[in-house]
Amino acid sequence: MGGPVDFLRCAHAKWMRNGLERGQAKAPRDPPRVRNVTWRLPQSLGMREAPAVDAAPLKRETLIRPVIAGLAGLIWALAFPNANIAGLAWVAPGLLLMSAAGASGRTCFRLGYLAGVVHYLTGLYWILRIPVPFYPILGWLSLSLFLALYPGTWVWLCWRFFPRRKEWASQNGILIAGTRWVGNTSWTERLGWTLFTAAAWVTWEMVQARLFSGFPWNLLGASQAPMLLVTQLAAYTGVYGISFLLVWTSSSLLMAALRLMYQPESRSGWQREVAIPFLTVLLVCVFGWLRVLTPAAAGPSLKVALVQPSIPQTMIWDERGSETRFTKLLSLSRSALEKKPDLLVWPEGAVPYPIRYDAAQYDAISNLLHGTPTWLALGSDDVDVTQSSDTSRKTNYYNSAFLLNSRSGIEEHYAKRQLVIFGEYVPLARWLPFLRWFTPITGGFTPGTRRVAFSLPGQNARFAPLICFEDMFALVVRDQAQEEIDFLLNLTNDGWFGESAQQWQHSANASLRAIETGVPLVRCCNNGITCWIDAQGRMHRSAFLDGASVYGVGVLHVEIPLPTSNRGRWTFYRKNGDAFGWSCVIAFGAALLVLRRSCGNTSQLNSTA
Repeated sequence: MGGPVDFLRCAHAKWMRNGLERGQAKAPRDPPRVRNVTWRLPQSLGMREAPAVDAAPLKRETLIRPVIAGLAGLIWALAFPNANIAGLAWVAPGLLLMSAAGASGRTCFRLGYLAGVVHYLTGLYWILRIPVPFYPILGWLSLSLFLALYPGTWVWLCWRFFPRRKEWASQNGILIAGTRWVGNTSWTERLGWTLFTAAAWVTWEMVQARLFSGFPWNLLGASQAPMLLVTQLAAYTGVYGISFLLVWTSSSLLMAALRLMYQPESRSGWQREVAIPFLTVLLVCVFGWLRVLTPAAAGPSLKVALVQPSIPQTMIWDERGSETRFTKLLSLSRSALEKKPDLLVWPEGAVPYPIRYDAAQYDAISNLLHGTPTWLALGSDDVDVTQSSDTSRKTNYYNSAFLLNSRSGIEEHYAKRQLVIFGEYVPLARWLPFLRWFTPITGGFTPGTRRVAFSLPGQNARFAPLICFEDMFALVVRDQAQEEIDFLLNLTNDGWFGESAQQWQHSANASLRAIETGVPLVRCCNNGITCWIDAQGRMHRSAFLDGASVYGVGVLHVEIPLPTSNRGRWTFYRKNGDAFGWSCVIAFGAALLVLRRSCGNTSQLNSTA
């Protein structure tokens, strides 16, 4: 039996025979409905009767388009943990574009939106694990339906500005439209279009990472976290450069497939479509290989003990069990101190009440550290009161990280700056108080306003704290890394989502931050994934003392290498930020202006003719 290429060649040949050998007659351009009927040109026009065009294939195609779009959204989601099939990210964008080839603008948007809904509902299923009624379902659906607007707009824009699209009648069929469009454009035009699709995708991700405080979760480039040779590109371009490379390659593969269907006898035509992106991928991999193999300079190391208490989220705010949980946390810490670490770390949520004002817990921590040179970094709430100009007083609550030692107590603190929308604050609640109905939180945190670096003078080490999902935001992480630091420390509580893919997606996305900034990232989590990630994005994990699972209770002892000098350690991204991302935004905007003017001139010429 023949393969897929033979099948496509036969389909193409059959279409050519029907259209060219029998008078080149066509069905009406836009039939009002797709019914199982046939159309014929009237014989009174003095023309030879055109062959009948069966509408059944068109009906089948209207059904297959959503199937292809849904499949594209599904394999897009499977590129991320837990499936973690990174290679699917190289196919999904092109498959999504294929589903909309030859469709109207409205249909293009609908197909892109459908793929987005499938992708986000599949990839963000773990929101349903939040242990409160009703609100997780509302959040899961609302967030997915909102985020799906991005791929819907992307598909519409890509096909709206396909080169010279308006110079010939639109086609109803995917294969007919795709092959005809490829046949009526030059190679340089198609190359420019594939670059346009990649720049448009990066523009969408730049907006997604910032709009309404941003949600840069599972950006396409983060799917390549296991592919170290590819992800080293982030040291220069951030995650957006990887996304650009994936989309450019995927849309080029689509052009190559359509070119093969248009000229099956040509062996070199389709290869030309992918030559430049494939060469670029090869060069990126060579660069990544050299960067991964470059040995780090030998130097001192910092011994760190990471405590993972694995407290169920339903128990964190249970006052009846708080004393028992805290006692177990102290017991884990005493066992960790037996190995005399330089730094002991507790995650976000381990001490849910303000430690600055809880005398009993503060004294217990002081006794724990008494007589040891070990420092303690932990997550806890903080409170202060500010005086307004009208003599009124305002109480501010912060999600904070603290650094303590046995001699002076609290040495430094950091207030989380990137809050979770509808989780730690309600936007516009002062003017639109009804928005509080859509979230289970009764209050809200105040965001911090300054970057902070924690210093360990005895060990000659400095690190920057991050809280919760701040390590998802390249902007926040880069700003925290503007100090001369040796590593980043993320304190997070992913126990909200049980034992799910969320923990693995979080750690995979966070690995890009280590590559972008060029410094290790240490993660201490309530229930996983506790680990440390080196400057090349490699995740290092060791067994817990009691052999617990990655979601379980345990203590992880690691040694973080400290650089001998900070000179030359700043990556291009750490110095210049999203220079590549903003370049794509500018290029996309300029291309839109040029293409819109070009389309307008083409329409004017057609109307004059």
